[in-house]
Amino acid sequence: MALTYQQLLIAVPAVIRAGNVPNIVGEAGIGKSALVQEVADRLDASLYTTVVSLVEKGDLAVPVPPLTSDSFVQTKHYGRLANVQYGYSETLVAIIRAAEQHPGRPIIWFLDEFNRGTQAVQSELMNLVLQRQVNALHLPDEVRIVIAENPDSSMEEFADSNYAVTAGDAAIRDRTVRLVMRASVSDWLRWAGEEVNGQARIHRLVRQYLQDHPDTLAPDEHGDDLYPTPRAWERVSRNLVELLRLPPQQQQDLMADVFSGDLGTATGAAFAQFLSEHGQQIAVADLVQGTNRERFADNDELGRLTALKEWVQQNSHPGWAIASHAANFLAAAQQLSPDGQYSLAEDIGNSPEPILEELYQKLDTDSQAANLYHWLARVATQSDKGSN
Repeated sequence: MALTYQQLLIAVPAVIRAGNVPNIVGEAGIGKSALVQEVADRLDASLYTTVVSLVEKGDLAVPVPPLTSDSFVQTKHYGRLANVQYGYSETLVAIIRAAEQHPGRPIIWFLDEFNRGTQAVQSELMNLVLQRQVNALHLPDEVRIVIAENPDSSMEEFADSNYAVTAGDAAIRDRTVRLVMRASVSDWLRWAGEEVNGQARIHRLVRQYLQDHPDTLAPDEHGDDLYPTPRAWERVSRNLVELLRLPPQQQQDLMADVFSGDLGTATGAAFAQFLSEHGQQIAVADLVQGTNRERFADNDELGRLTALKEWVQQNSHPGWAIASHAANFLAAAQQLSPDGQYSLAEDIGNSPEPILEELYQKLDTDSQAANLYHWLARVATQSDKGSN
């Protein structure tokens, strides 16, 4: 049995409200950290994260030599502790201060990769998780602990797992609520399509590929080296945005290798092939002739801007002169955001081709060229005003 991201958004807060410790178990890169962040946001909770696999024994309550009074934090309700500027101690200081400054506001302490810490580290955390106590320090009531683990072959659901983990103590298993997380293509695509600052979280072409190949989001069968995960696809989306800014030939030369560095060779090459067939959906020739306008409108901001900038770069191509097709260029350019419009106008102004001069020469004889020229002037003027 396993739960999707959306189901866990309901289950994890329910377990927390019940006073129990959720233990989220799932493959690396499946979205456990993102889930806990969203849970904290929904609960209006402060979130503190400790990656247990990076911790050494003694970091939680390391002995210190005698210090000055300024080196200690005396709390009103929870005891006294030394403020050591590394490891768990610094996190504890921040948590205690947050609890005292904002009484009643929930705090989540997220112990990520819990079972990738050594047995000694896990043992050191036992009182923290089970007794909510570190030596003489008691955790405030506002603090709720959430654990995340990678699969362990001793777990019923993951008998074939081969992660380099340290099996958890039986007391941890008995005192926490194991919530197994599974990848859901529909959940992930819903999240990926949400807009942040006017842009979808994940590039349109990544979402389209995963709609067509849902088994590649987080395949059940994979090797020990690179393989697709939701987190890897998020990196692919960011890399794709930058690659699409390059000239087409450079894109073709680099894409397969760059994507294979996140997805593995087979999936990376397949996605690069998909892009070569579907990626540049907007051909400059279509823009010049004013055809396939629906395709242009359905594309995202980056795709529209990339196609128009390619037209600017290839203005000297026979038959592609912007001044001769000003109406089609203007109709497409006006579908960009204000920032996109300014970026496009800036490219025209910096172009080695005399685009502005050609438009200016047609001011009295071609109303469409005049409209484009005046529009470019307004975009530049509005941007200048906005920067002052």
